[in-house]
Amino acid sequence: MRKSLFVGALVVCAVMVFSSSVVLAADNWLGTWKLNVGRSKYSPGPASKSLTLKFEASQGVIKLTSDGADAEGKATHGTFSSKFDGKDVPWEGNPNADTAAPKKIDDNTYESVWKKGGKVTITAKAVVSKDGKTLTISQTGKNAKGETVNNTSVFEKQ
Repeated sequence: MRKSLFVGALVVCAVMVFSSSVVLAADNWLGTWKLNVGRSKYSPGPASKSLTLKFEASQGVIKLTSDGADAEGKATHGTFSSKFDGKDVPWEGNPNADTAAPKKIDDNTYESVWKKGGKVTITAKAVVSKDGKTLTISQTGKNAKGETVNNTSVFEKQ
């Protein structure tokens, strides 16, 4: 009896892990994306010299890691992990936010509300092109300096 109960519980756990991985795998922004600076527009500028985003699904969450170089060439690094359910999660390494609240819209789109000190700063909308080769992130709001932000970042799938 104990053995069959244990095996049953193990099967249920395996199904839950597998099904959450399958759901997250449908999100077409998963993978590695490199910023195309020439196709991107920043107001206020200047733009980053480089930026790579990596979205990884694991154990029911998506982890975003960003690495790059700012306009002065200084290394940048940021990360957060979320279920993409619209709930605030800590965001390390973002000068304009200490939390993000990403929410999946559909397999190609998500929206994220950024906050610093509990105050909304920027709303970002990310859309993957129909061919799956381009990720466009539009950002609007105010940065940590209080400047109006209207950015469009274009990334290419790696």
